[in-house]
Amino acid sequence: MSRWLVTGGSGFLGINLIRYLVEKGHQVISIDIEPFTHPDMADRIEHHLVDIRDRKAVDGCMSRDIDVFMHGAAALPLYKKSDILSTNIQGARNVLESALAHGVMRGINISSTAVYGIPEKHPLYEDDPMVGVGPYGHTKIEAEKIVREFREKGMTITTLRPKSFVGPERLGVFAIFYQWASEGRSFPMIGRGHNLYQLLDVEDLCESIVLSAEHGDTEAVNTEFNIGAKVYSTMREDYQVVLDKAGFGKKIKESPANLTIFALEVLEFFKLSPLYPWVYKTATKDSFVSIEKAERILGFTPKYSNREALLRNYQWYLDNRKKFEKGGDGVSHRAPWSQGILGLARHFF
Repeated sequence: MSRWLVTGGSGFLGINLIRYLVEKGHQVISIDIEPFTHPDMADRIEHHLVDIRDRKAVDGCMSRDIDVFMHGAAALPLYKKSDILSTNIQGARNVLESALAHGVMRGINISSTAVYGIPEKHPLYEDDPMVGVGPYGHTKIEAEKIVREFREKGMTITTLRPKSFVGPERLGVFAIFYQWASEGRSFPMIGRGHNLYQLLDVEDLCESIVLSAEHGDTEAVNTEFNIGAKVYSTMREDYQVVLDKAGFGKKIKESPANLTIFALEVLEFFKLSPLYPWVYKTATKDSFVSIEKAERILGFTPKYSNREALLRNYQWYLDNRKKFEKGGDGVSHRAPWSQGILGLARHFF
């Protein structure tokens, strides 16, 4: 049994990891800028309201005999640029400095495949160039540089680069798709939807986190790993299973890619759409990574395919939608995003 510190414990990955760890008998201290709103776990962990940009507050939790930390707290792309920069860079440095100062030498850093930008070749490997897209992608690259700096100081920090992951508690941009499906509407793809687009189930991500933390060869895991589904197909084929599950006989619809992207750029400029560049500029392209390194070194074996992950997330949405059926204006993965003008567009599908 280990004692974990989880940053971002109130978020989508945070709560799923916390449940995963508690079920395995570990103790968890959670920190997040947001309250912990999960009654099933509230009396089984410690949660502290902490902004990771506050080094003193982080120290107060890191000093609690922690064995391993998972740094997942981040300001996502819909946050203000200033918050993305300060949280994802200075916040990451605070967590690592605090861990080193308190002798917590084992950690997991959650990065993103956004560090690869919009690549021209696939699959992507861990040593491919990192170029990023937008403030979020660039800050994830900077955070990885900070991690490498602390490895030189003797720490073992595994950086995981997960594909977009879904599962219980995931809303965000996926809530738009699930709402349209549950209302018996077709759903438009940007382009024809014939591109291969790998996803990831959050349970598989949690498994990779624990495998990294418990691996006996610290040198072997003091590196970066891509994490994604093993089985995936085209966007059109994978997303169609949700419309089939909804049972209205609706289909994924194609759209002219260049015109749609231009329209989304204009809508984003006027703050009428929740979609940010990395979403709509990669939606027409192949997007998949090699997970061979994680399979070989970590023993990572994904349990869920793209389709199984999407269906599991959709069923969770159906079971819980009364909690958020009025929609929302959140910027995290656990909140439904305001659809903006897309909310009106759905009536044409």
